[in-house]
Amino acid sequence: MIQTSDIDTLRAASRNVVRRLGFMRSDLAATGLAPSAVHAVLEIGGNTATTARDLSEALGLEKSTVSRMLARLQRQGLITATAAKPDPRLKTLQLTEDGQRLFARIETFGRRQVRRALERLTTEERNTVYQGMLSYARALGTSEAPIGAGDPLAAQAQDLQLGAGYLPALLGRVTELHARYYSRAVGFGAAFECCVAGEMAGFLARLDETPVNATFHARIGATVHGSVSIEARPEGQAALRWFILSDETRGLGLGRRLLDRAMAHVDDQNVTRTELWTFRGLDAARHLYEAAGFELVEETPGTHWGKDLVGLRYARSHPDLG
Repeated sequence: MIQTSDIDTLRAASRNVVRRLGFMRSDLAATGLAPSAVHAVLEIGGNTATTARDLSEALGLEKSTVSRMLARLQRQGLITATAAKPDPRLKTLQLTEDGQRLFARIETFGRRQVRRALERLTTEERNTVYQGMLSYARALGTSEAPIGAGDPLAAQAQDLQLGAGYLPALLGRVTELHARYYSRAVGFGAAFECCVAGEMAGFLARLDETPVNATFHARIGATVHGSVSIEARPEGQAALRWFILSDETRGLGLGRRLLDRAMAHVDDQNVTRTELWTFRGLDAARHLYEAAGFELVEETPGTHWGKDLVGLRYARSHPDLG
């Protein structure tokens, strides 16, 4: 049950964030523009909104309000609106050179704000903030609308396809997801990315050597949003490796589905013991591992790819053979 005190604490924290980021001031990000106009520049500059309709949906504003705001931005020389083909009634929005310079200033200002705050936190706290903000933003986007409204991936999750085996560009995509996530979560760089790519490439080359070896992926449309692999080890054992999800799909239940598929595979292959290796502080993954039957068997402090971290080794026994 959600306590009222917890709700009020979160509301107070949200108000504080809004104030600290400057949304109560009339010139957000030191631009001289209202917050809605700053957001419009960001959406147009980031190519996430190229028409007035897109902008209305992205900002949650009435079309008439957006029209007046766009007219002001045009008068200020920050945007252009060009008739689109084949329907001239639709106008494509673009930033002018002045608008592009303003967009760059806003990006620099915003990144500096966030970086200063994150630098005051530990790696574990930063990861908690990141995951929490993603989940909270997704929940806010769906709290007053049908499931998936305002969240395209959530709406498409019902079309998610789980697959097994090699897929063209799978190695590159899994490497990319690892590099992006672990760069942000623990600060890993090129050495880690090269290690993931090299070791998984070797594994994929051996994929068909034994039926225990397996790789599973989850796609929405043509895009891979998650993957996990099982690598055979001596004496009837195996390792769970390269488990990763895209940022957009965290919280949609994809991780649990992938792990369930992988665990069904090792049980079908009569693998007596499956191990995995991870780091302290990655709590979301830890909860998934424990729910899948893994238990912590070893903690080892050390330096990994230039970072001082506590390595964690988990193990799971076959429910009938272990």
